[in-house]
Amino acid sequence: MRADAFLDQVRERGEYGTREEADRASRTVLALLGAHLVGEVRSELAARLPESFSIILLNPLQASEPLSAERFVRATAAWIEGATEKTAAWDVGAVLSVAADAAGEELTRRILLQLPPGYDILFGHPQH
Repeated sequence: MRADAFLDQVRERGEYGTREEADRASRTVLALLGAHLVGEVRSELAARLPESFSIILLNPLQASEPLSAERFVRATAAWIEGATEKTAAWDVGAVLSVAADAAGEELTRRILLQLPPGYDILFGHPQH
């Protein structure tokens, strides 16, 4: 997927006014996600994202512990200037749902297996 197509999808789902807003949300969310994924799963997702975002995913800050879905949203809010938990949840959902589309069902399932419960909703793939 090309970067402009990825950002256009994030912009549409997040209802952002500019591509820059979509880019900021994408970089923040993918950096935080990269800190929680390991091994082949992280590499495979990176291979399906635009290069500028795959680099962010592959070179994350190190997480000292896995964040629950709720704490992931709070961490996103802390990294985006002016964000609230409500707007950060919107940002996370927009970015992760586009990433899930790029990943496909099988890889998304494997990603969710590496994450604490609750991330399925953030990816737009609620588990029954």
